[in-house]
Amino acid sequence: MILKSGGIAAAMTVALLSAATVPAVAQDAPVVAQDADAAVCGTDRTIDIAEMTWPSAAALAHIHAKILEAGFGCDVAIVTGDTVPTTSSMVTRGSPAIAPELWTSTVQDQWDSALEEGSVVKLGEAITDGTIEGWFIPRYTQEANPEIVSAETAIANPGVFPDPEDSSKGRIYSCPPGWGCELATTALFDAYDMSGAWNLFSPGSGGALDASIARAFTREEPILFYYWGPTAILGKFDAVALDMGETKPEVYACNTDPDCNEPAGITAYPSSPAIVGAAAWLPEEAPNVADYLSKVGLTNAEISELLVYGDENQADAAATAENFLKTKEDVWTGWVAPEVADKVRASL
Repeated sequence: MILKSGGIAAAMTVALLSAATVPAVAQDAPVVAQDADAAVCGTDRTIDIAEMTWPSAAALAHIHAKILEAGFGCDVAIVTGDTVPTTSSMVTRGSPAIAPELWTSTVQDQWDSALEEGSVVKLGEAITDGTIEGWFIPRYTQEANPEIVSAETAIANPGVFPDPEDSSKGRIYSCPPGWGCELATTALFDAYDMSGAWNLFSPGSGGALDASIARAFTREEPILFYYWGPTAILGKFDAVALDMGETKPEVYACNTDPDCNEPAGITAYPSSPAIVGAAAWLPEEAPNVADYLSKVGLTNAEISELLVYGDENQADAAATAENFLKTKEDVWTGWVAPEVADKVRASL
């Protein structure tokens, strides 16, 4: 039975994370999934899995919990998580055992130190092609305006994206207020000197931004908007990422630092690695589990597709995970031995 608990990290704050290294025991061992004991969990400890507050990470937590419990016979608990507190707890207490989608960029120093000390490990990539952030337009808008392929060419065509409240200017939909990406998008608006011909529109919330995007696509209206992935929006709608140019880490760091006194600069949004992070004891005590988690990476497109089901059916993370296991056998059965897959199927 999968337990769900607030655990030590019941009160948490969202952040982002990045990368590390698989220990020799996980890298050098033969492919355990081929061995006779491939379906053995390997530890009597409860394996607690962090369910982060964003949809993709939450769904992944439930997918792995189901496979580990039903397929490997592990004692599994799902605990509330978020980037900063989950990392701190994993480093200091060895719990949670697994963070299935850890964006390490905002805790880079702590994560790197813990890797060096040997208290945590990176078992694999959660998102194999990295996360994505940037400015997007609908494909139908690009097809009607093939010259718009980059941020610069979009900025040069404000008339294609008229502000419904001020048609003399174009409108770009920004990141929701209070998010780090709001600072980055506002800085780019200033760096590109857009204020003369454009309005930077704050959607008020993530839900309001989604509603504006959905409305534009449903009506086949042009829209220029900030977004990120993997997400249900990018899984549901055919949006084209504009070329944002080169990523300049120092410029981006200043753009997103309210205390930086340098003028806003032009840079692409960085792609943040998202990894499967784990406490160091996991591969030592449960090598089959570590081997499994080294194989579970999905692409941006695959995760966005997974999230569309939850969005369209108002399904929670557990139901979204179950739908994935029922409809994407061709994906997840490649992560496990046949006897493990049979047990998981029988549990659905």
